[in-house]
Amino acid sequence: MTHEKAPVLTPDLSRLLNALGLIAVGAVLLVAFYDQFVGGELPCPLCILQRAGFVGVGVGLALNLKFGPRPSHYALAILSAMAGGAVAARQVLLHIVPGTGTFGAPFLGLHFYSWALLLFIVIIAGCALLLLFDRQFEPAPRLYKLGGLGLFAFALIALLALGNGVSTVLECGGGLCPDDPVGYQLLEGAVPAPTP
Repeated sequence: MTHEKAPVLTPDLSRLLNALGLIAVGAVLLVAFYDQFVGGELPCPLCILQRAGFVGVGVGLALNLKFGPRPSHYALAILSAMAGGAVAARQVLLHIVPGTGTFGAPFLGLHFYSWALLLFIVIIAGCALLLLFDRQFEPAPRLYKLGGLGLFAFALIALLALGNGVSTVLECGGGLCPDDPVGYQLLEGAVPAPTP
């Protein structure tokens, strides 16, 4: 009688999966930036919070790359996805009633906030699935040297997090972000008058 080995998720394989996940999160943020700068659709306050959720997921995955996989890093990614998913669900519910309008143009049949909700659910499920494999946590925590794919993923998410921060400050100035943004307040030099 032969015993088949259970699938093993080694720390190195876990780090590879985290790098690929980080690149996927980066791709989501790149699409959002493309729509913002090429499509001319500025993110609304709820959209900005969803982007922050993706950045938080990216931070959790990046910590797994740099310091090795840890349950606390997955927890950060899951909590960020839960927060981003709650904001995305709120926006879906705001626009689900016929006649209430939508925000932004659809992408492959769904609006970005609907895609965000689906992606946050996938992220939560993916991180929870990875938590089932204990062997990835066996070695003592250590600092990993990033190279190749890991370095690319790490740099991508760092640049996109910085870009989102700068973009938000330019759009919202020093105050609240407008509900329906039409320009960058800091670049225009004046804060638009509040709508009645």
